[in-house]
Amino acid sequence: MTRDQTTALMNNTKWNEIRLAMNAICPSPQYRTQCIDNQYVSGWDHDWLYHFPIGGYDGIEWLEISCDTPQQKAAVLKALCTIHVPGKCSGNGCFVYGYGTVGSVINYL
Repeated sequence: MTRDQTTALMNNTKWNEIRLAMNAICPSPQYRTQCIDNQYVSGWDHDWLYHFPIGGYDGIEWLEISCDTPQQKAAVLKALCTIHVPGKCSGNGCFVYGYGTVGSVINYL
């Protein structure tokens, strides 16, 4: 997917709200992102406060959050629903979409 085939679904304010909410969960869940420009998928990380905003948020196609326990997943889902972000939860984690394909239907948490 390239930027000309997509529309932005998130803004810096929403990404920062996610960053602060995930950092407040103890223990904080792990995450990884995919870059929309080159489809690079980052390694798993758990440092939301300092590592997550490196490079800015503009290039995040999606964010995957991995949860270790049902309690952690419930806390993540509650935070994401409060922020009201485009995404889905399944298995042991959640996805947040930074971009969506023009004309597609996107569900919000």
